[in-house]
Amino acid sequence: MNEAIDREVRVATPAALPSRFIRVCHIDDIPRLGSRVVQRPDARGGNIAVFRTIDDRVFALRDRCPHKGGPLSQGIVFGSRVACPLHNWTIELESGCAIAPDQGCSQSFVVRLDGGIVYLALTDAD
Repeated sequence: MNEAIDREVRVATPAALPSRFIRVCHIDDIPRLGSRVVQRPDARGGNIAVFRTIDDRVFALRDRCPHKGGPLSQGIVFGSRVACPLHNWTIELESGCAIAPDQGCSQSFVVRLDGGIVYLALTDAD
């Protein structure tokens, strides 16, 4: 495990993870500058896209662009942003918000990385 990865993201031990965190995958299962889709069992709120940047930071957003609902998971990741595949809106991975002059946000989710395992926080409200 690259020590820079552990310092870059917030790390929690499995025993310290609240029950609302679900195990998604190993970080190596997400391509650098790519994503992986997490399908929700109840489909409430739609799918979640988990993104990995070139420097191994991991973010999660609702897999729906705030503009026309394009699948962000199919967009191009660059830096800490993703470009929507439908109309090229640029969305910040950390906040889920569109870059001006565009407006709107996609819901963001808390992600934890522990020993290379990606965990996603979900609440009853999500």
